[in-house]
Amino acid sequence: MTVTVFLLDDHEIVRRGLAQLLELEDDLEVVGEAATAAEATTRIATLRPDVAILDVRLPDGDGVQVCRDVRSAVSPPPACLMLTSYADDEALFGAVVAGASGYLLKQVTGVDLVGAVRTVAAGGSLLDPSETAAVLDRLREGSGPGAADPRYDTLSPQEQRILELIADGLTNRAIGTTLNLAEKTVKNYVSSVLHKLGFSRRTEAAVYVVERRGRQPGSTFG
Repeated sequence: MTVTVFLLDDHEIVRRGLAQLLELEDDLEVVGEAATAAEATTRIATLRPDVAILDVRLPDGDGVQVCRDVRSAVSPPPACLMLTSYADDEALFGAVVAGASGYLLKQVTGVDLVGAVRTVAAGGSLLDPSETAAVLDRLREGSGPGAADPRYDTLSPQEQRILELIADGLTNRAIGTTLNLAEKTVKNYVSSVLHKLGFSRRTEAAVYVVERRGRQPGSTFG
């Protein structure tokens, strides 16, 4: 069975290198590539690859947002493998929230990358639970005790529920299923939540929830 792969990286030489590496394997096929987040989002929705290897940092956005968008728009969604030059706690957390299956540094060996593609294509995960837990602990430690946030109080009960589900990593579609809402309605709610809290990205909202939970005695990350 051939695993189809899509490549997103703003450096052509990186894309060429990845494509050549993967095409050496009989069971892997590169079906498309892109240099920007916008192009990748459109092409992945059309090509429907099994795995999307996504650069985290891009000129017009980031791979984490692409992961979130395509996992909401494409059914079945591709397994997203985040690839980055830098170890970044916020990007790692964002990848977890977006539903990524793996997070690798570009220093990874070719053998390990090929193995990673096969692992996530088969439904496995490369996210180290202990590393993820450490990220969440550091986020909590950075949140001292404080009074209630007036921004949070502007959210309706439904918006508060949706904010919690965003932090749990659910896509708009999954939130809609959970709350029995149309996906477009959820999208409107999410936009309202971000606006009221002063955020531009879902990742910021998710970190905000983790920080709130960390200030509440006995709270845990769901």
